Amino acid sequence: MSKFGTLVMGPAGAGKSTFCSAIIQHLQNNKRPCFYVNLDPAAEEFAFEPDLDIKDLISLEDVMEEMSLGPNGGLIYCFEFLLENLDFLTDPLEEVTEDYLIVFDMPGQIELYTHVPILPVLVKHLMRGSLNINMCAAYLLESTFIIDRPKFFSGTLSAMSAMLMLEMPHVNILSKMDLIKGQVAKRDLKRFVNPDVDLLDDDPSRRTEDENVVDGVVDRDPASSKNVMGGASFHKLNKAVAQLIDDFSMVSFLKLDAQDEDSVGAVLSYIDDAIQFHEAQEPKEPRE
Repeated sequence: MSKFGTLVMGPAGAGKSTFCSAIIQHLQNNKRPCFYVNLDPAAEEFAFEPDLDIKDLISLEDVMEEMSLGPNGGLIYCFEFLLENLDFLTDPLEEVTEDYLIVFDMPGQIELYTHVPILPVLVKHLMRGSLNINMCAAYLLESTFIIDRPKFFSGTLSAMSAMLMLEMPHVNILSKMDLIKGQVAKRDLKRFVNPDVDLLDDDPSRRTEDENVVDGVVDRDPASSKNVMGGASFHKLNKAVAQLIDDFSMVSFLKLDAQDEDSVGAVLSYIDDAIQFHEAQEPKEPRE
């Protein structure tokens, strides 16, 4: 029988560990078993103790000290070491039954999801090897990004990049929705949930003049330091990125408030649909 799991990913500070804790708590409240795997070699504190922890194999702190590597290089080394010792994952997961949801808590360095070809190898081992895990990726993007629209489209592009590289079912999530209550109108929020290119033209924080005006003269030099992050060239770049996202038409978001159990349950239902969890469950006899 297949096993079932979700890979919780996203940039640093997106709320991945908080989401994992909320998912586990929700599963426990509904009498549903869960197997929690921590794949962040730098994580130290957990709301729920992992059933399998990569730090029992290798830790980022030890790698940085012994190999004289920085945090990013050390993280890559940790995952390369994991790929050389996949029995560390395979052996415990072989015992997990189809009743469980396996939750993989990933680190926050987006290099792993965008251009370093490590995670695709790991995903193929988990999904297509002897484990045969039906998995989807849950990619979290912090909802406060929508206050800065160019930043939001940059984060959306990283989500799309992960979708293209990993080639697995994806659920994209705007996390920490409680932090933007009252700051964004519901009508506008719908345009972020299904990213709308025209959001950049409607950005209220954008200057009415794309170019900088100096002593009454319009400065159209794209290399000008005052125009690099706020002028017409910057706007054209953002429009090109947004248009690329729109052309692929792959990314849409679910809204998540990890403090709201109904919100967590709604996101979990999408994950279950993506991995076809309920379709594989055997009917159970009702209790007398």
